[in-house]
Amino acid sequence: MTILSLNHVSQFYPIKQASWWHRQSQTLRAVDNISLTIEKGETVAIVGESGCGKSTLGRIAALLEKPTEGTVYLDGVDVATVKGQSLKALRKRLGLVFQDPYSALNPRMSVDELVGEPLAAHSVGDDAYQRSQVLHVLDSVGLGEEVLGRYPHEFSGGQRQRICIARALVLEPSLIIADEPLSALDVSVQSQILNLFVRLQKTRDLAFLFISHDMAVVNYVADTVVVMYLGKVVEKAPRSTFFSTPAHPYSQALLAAVPTLGNPAKSGGRRRRERGLQGDVPSPINPPSGCAFHPRCTRATDLCRVAPPQSTAFLGDEAHYVACHFPGGEPYAEPDIQGEAV
Repeated sequence: MTILSLNHVSQFYPIKQASWWHRQSQTLRAVDNISLTIEKGETVAIVGESGCGKSTLGRIAALLEKPTEGTVYLDGVDVATVKGQSLKALRKRLGLVFQDPYSALNPRMSVDELVGEPLAAHSVGDDAYQRSQVLHVLDSVGLGEEVLGRYPHEFSGGQRQRICIARALVLEPSLIIADEPLSALDVSVQSQILNLFVRLQKTRDLAFLFISHDMAVVNYVADTVVVMYLGKVVEKAPRSTFFSTPAHPYSQALLAAVPTLGNPAKSGGRRRRERGLQGDVPSPINPPSGCAFHPRCTRATDLCRVAPPQSTAFLGDEAHYVACHFPGGEPYAEPDIQGEAV
C-alpha cells in the first residue's frame, strides 16, 4: 500500500539581488524533478550534504510547502485537489519529528498540553479520550503519567525528543517524517531514540521518511536509501545494495567518509581517502553545467561537463537507479555498524 507518492516534484525559489547599480533576479532550484514512493511499513532515508535539498523535500512531503512543479499524493489523494477542512483532515495522516527538541517544544506548555495539542486542534474526541490517548502514546515512548504536569525545561534532550515523538504519534498517523531527529542529542541517547523508532515502526506498522547525514543511522533504519546532490536524486537503492555496491561517485565518497574500525589497510583506508570528496558544494543558484557533481568527481570527462545524466537502472536492477554517465567502481566494505544499537 503506497502511503506517499512524489511525482516529478520541484521547488524553486526566486532570489533577488540588488546593488546600487543594478537589480538581478535568479532562481534557486532547491528540489529538481524528484519522484519517490513510500510504502506502508517502509523507511526511506534521504541522505546528502547540507544544502542538497533534503529538508525542502521533507517540507513538501509534510504538506508544509506546495511544490513549484509536480504532484504529491498522500494515501492516494492528490494534495493539490483538496483544501480547507479536507486538507486539514489529510494532515492527520502525518507525524513530524524535528531536529532540535529544545526549540520544538513550547516552554510555556506542560507535557499534557504539548502532546494533546494535535488532538485539540483537530477536535478529536472529548477530554477523557484525549487524556487517555496522551497517556497511551507517552507510555509507548517510555514516559509515564508522572510527566504530564511538567514543563520542557525539566527534561533532558532525549526525554524531550521522546515527548516530540509522542506528539507525532498522538493522531495515529500512517507516515512519520523525521528531519535529522538525532543530530542534537548525545551519542549515548541517539541509540536509545533510534531503537525507539525501530520498535514503534514494528508495533504500529508505520512508514518513515528519515532525513539524515549519518550513514551509520541510515544503515540501521532504512529499507531504501535516496542520495541527493544539489536538489537532484543521484542514486536510489535498497539499503543492503547501496552499502555493498554504491554506484554513483558521490555515494562512494560519502561512504568513504564513514570511519571504520580495525586495520586501515584491510578496510581499504587508502582507497577511501582517494575517493573522499574534494572541493566545496557549488551554489544551487548557479549550478555547474552537465552533471552537477563533475567539478568534484575524479571520473569526470568532457561528456560529464556538458550533458546531464539520466537516471537509469544499474546493472539491470530495477530497484537500483543511478544518475551517472559512468556508474560503478569498486564496492566498499559495509561500515562496522551492524547489530542492535545499545
